Amino acid sequence: MSSDELARWILENFSTIAVVGLSRDPGKAAHTVPAMAQAAGYRVIPVNPYADEILGERAYRRLADIPEPVEIVQVFRPSAEAAGVAEQAVAIGARAVWLQLRLSSAQAEAIARDGGLLYVENRCLAVDLARFEIGGRR
Repeated sequence: MSSDELARWILENFSTIAVVGLSRDPGKAAHTVPAMAQAAGYRVIPVNPYADEILGERAYRRLADIPEPVEIVQVFRPSAEAAGVAEQAVAIGARAVWLQLRLSSAQAEAIARDGGLLYVENRCLAVDLARFEIGGRR
């Protein structure tokens, strides 16, 4: 499956996204991209140890603190932190790890794939939502 096909499949088949590094700053992509996903009908769960609420949703300190199933773990943290996030995603039983545009990690990819998770890196979720015309269909 090509990276385009995989990204599209993930976006069409999963609806709950935990966003690690979701920013409180509305001027940052780490805020606007998850906001676009939320507007498209996805359940967005913020993971930010410095916030109680973002985008009208309760924020959690870590992935392990989220009390509901997570399908996609979207990463807005430096590439050097991606392997640790992938380990946490495997531990909580997520279905996919999505590293945002300009982020990549061979180690995170190996951890995710070895854990049975789908893996996407260096892609903007909001761009793909628009490109695949997924917004508003949920």
